[in-house]
Amino acid sequence: MRYLHIENARLIDPSQNLDEVCDIYVAGGRIATIGHKPASGEIEQSINAQGQWLVPGFIDLGAHLADPGYPQKGTIASETRAACAGGFTHVCALPDSKPVADSSAVIQQVLEKAAQAGYASVLPLGAVTQGLAGEQLANMYGLREAGCVALSNARQPFKDSYVLRRVMEYAATYDIPLFLQAEDVSLSDGGCMHEGPVATRMGLSGIPATAESIALAQIILLAEQTGARIHISQVSCARSLQMLSQARQKGLNISADTPLANLVYTDAAVTGYNSQFNVRPPLRSDADRQALLAAVNNGELAISSNHRPHEIAAKKAPFADAEAGMSMFDFFVPLALQLVSSNELSLAALIRAVSNQPAQLLGLEQALKEGSWFNAVLLDPTASRLADESSMHSKGTNSPLIGSRLEGAVSAVFADGRRVF
Repeated sequence: MRYLHIENARLIDPSQNLDEVCDIYVAGGRIATIGHKPASGEIEQSINAQGQWLVPGFIDLGAHLADPGYPQKGTIASETRAACAGGFTHVCALPDSKPVADSSAVIQQVLEKAAQAGYASVLPLGAVTQGLAGEQLANMYGLREAGCVALSNARQPFKDSYVLRRVMEYAATYDIPLFLQAEDVSLSDGGCMHEGPVATRMGLSGIPATAESIALAQIILLAEQTGARIHISQVSCARSLQMLSQARQKGLNISADTPLANLVYTDAAVTGYNSQFNVRPPLRSDADRQALLAAVNNGELAISSNHRPHEIAAKKAPFADAEAGMSMFDFFVPLALQLVSSNELSLAALIRAVSNQPAQLLGLEQALKEGSWFNAVLLDPTASRLADESSMHSKGTNSPLIGSRLEGAVSAVFADGRRVF
């Protein structure tokens, strides 16, 4: 037996109550031993990880990969490599590609491209309605059989409550998870940032928090009626967290995530009309941000990237006309570690929210324990670098961090024992 030996790393895995400096041995893609040398075999490769952290690989619950259909924004190869640079071994790809991921043929194309690229694994989220039009149901069962881990309508609205009810009833019948984004488009239409004093002062149309909470109320009530398994993607306001907590207390099978950007920034970042901060869901008030941080610390929320790459022209328009979205993968780790260094988020909560919770939701094995597949990321918390476009792996350089000095970086990423970054 030939082993990969990682020595002197700080192993951190909240799901195993593991936080200690020790060695780990990997063979055949799986973790052979932790803390002691195997009885037999030889070391094929050794990595001295003194001062670094070895944690379970990150799993992203929602990213826009722009492929197929938008090569100027990104490709599956470029964006999954960027995902690895952000510590992700698995990425849930939203279905808003071109063509829309509403058929087995498109899903097969996505999976083949991801396999050829050889970076982070892509977990497709199939379109729950044909063309994401919100009217006719897609072949939901066929999409699941084609390899979709869940179904979503991305941020596109359903025609009415009846369609949403039919979607949930069908999903409940075949136990298909639904990833739904809560937004009442009649309230958010025309808005480009959080509705509040900052938007008023800047003369920009706002998106009220009630656009999310009203839509969430509808989802919760129909989930209660149908028994569907629901994940709410990209929660952004405090009121939604209260509603989710009440729903779980009633016994509903409902989980949620929030984008990393909403944990770091508030609507105050929009001051100056920097279009890099034009995102959906919008950056909200600091009270909302603090509520989201508390929910992550308490284990009630996972963290997603909401990665959305854009070409330069898409962000050069005036703030209200610029395309929404932020390129998140390349700088995900230093941005997340800012929250740890500022004591707003515990390290254990961060790892739990980007790895353990998504793994549990998707039924994946993602743990640092003997016998498990070795899906892990080696992090150097002391690495310092200047964020610049030339160092990015994503084709989308639409990040507000360009030009900033960042602390923390990914040293290596392993997927099923194979080093992919």
